[in-house]
Amino acid sequence: MSKLRLKMVLLGALLISVFAWVILTKGPLAPVNVTTEKIQTETLSPEVFGVGIVEARHSYAISPVMTGRISKLLVDQGDQVQAGQVVAELDPIDLVEKLTSSRLVGERAANSVKVAEAQLVQSQSQGRTMAASYKRYSELQAQGFVSRELLDAKLNEKTAAFAAMDAATASLAAAKRDQSRAQSDAAGVARLREQTRLTSPVSGIVTARLVEQGAIIVPGQTILQVIKPDDLWIKTRIDQKQAGMIRAGQKTTVVLRSHPQTSVSGVVERIDLISDAVTEERIVNVAAPMPNASLGEQAEVTIKLPVQKNARAIPAAAVKRINQQDGVWVLQGHQPKFKPVKIGISTLDGRTQILDGIADSDEVIVYSQQAIKEGLKLKVVAEIVRN
Repeated sequence: MSKLRLKMVLLGALLISVFAWVILTKGPLAPVNVTTEKIQTETLSPEVFGVGIVEARHSYAISPVMTGRISKLLVDQGDQVQAGQVVAELDPIDLVEKLTSSRLVGERAANSVKVAEAQLVQSQSQGRTMAASYKRYSELQAQGFVSRELLDAKLNEKTAAFAAMDAATASLAAAKRDQSRAQSDAAGVARLREQTRLTSPVSGIVTARLVEQGAIIVPGQTILQVIKPDDLWIKTRIDQKQAGMIRAGQKTTVVLRSHPQTSVSGVVERIDLISDAVTEERIVNVAAPMPNASLGEQAEVTIKLPVQKNARAIPAAAVKRINQQDGVWVLQGHQPKFKPVKIGISTLDGRTQILDGIADSDEVIVYSQQAIKEGLKLKVVAEIVRN
């Protein structure tokens, strides 16, 4: 064999070797690089994260109980108000005149009562006089000093006096009823007059002015809204999968959108019983000191859950969901095997509790160069380098 042919053969063998090496180490037949980790026993401090909106826990709507025209609006949005402060007035129309008339009727009824009382006193006096006179004449008639006809006349006078007393009593009762009715009418008109003055139920801040002066409003229509600035909370939406361990009273950390570098401590005040079926979220209301917050402002809420000690945990990235089943890929030899697992809590720093399914000695695949499937040849590396 000539030297040239020998060189060609050697060069061809070298090229074939290089090609085979590339195929086996870098090409489609190369093993997939993966990183693995065994189960660690550790203390997990789970937290739940959610985004919420700053809202007023209680909002007070100021509205009238009668139809009318707004004659005065005394406050505007952002104004401070005190409990009982008049914030708006309706046009009273003729209520002032009706109130004056009702009071005059009441005074006349009071005078009628006085007249009826005087008449009753007079009739009672006459009744006593007639009764005494009839008694005296009865004694005289028994002794034969007066006739029977005169005694009958005295009896008639006595009966008339007692009838007048009954009439005076009835007149007094009627006068008192008229006086009570007049007083009730005057009180009703006075309440109507007071209802034209709308007052704030609490001390707080006006957050909305929904009508303007001169507008015609109907009963129940909101004119102003007032909130208490120290009665705010955050309406937070939490994924239903994470809401199961949340309880009222748990500590939270709140970061307002307007103050991203500052966090404040809060507490879970209330958990709504009804979840959102569309977004699959549950509403959790969190209270925290927010002196500079604005209504509608976004806030990031982190809820601290109970600490789990001696928990068996792996990186959350290792947990996969295949065919509606949570599980992990375990390295057996140089090939993967999928094992279903039962998982517990997860932490925001990427750790997931394993309750059952794998042993402490199993090597769980955490990251890989490509999607894992049965039959792949694997190679364990310290770190996956992304191109």
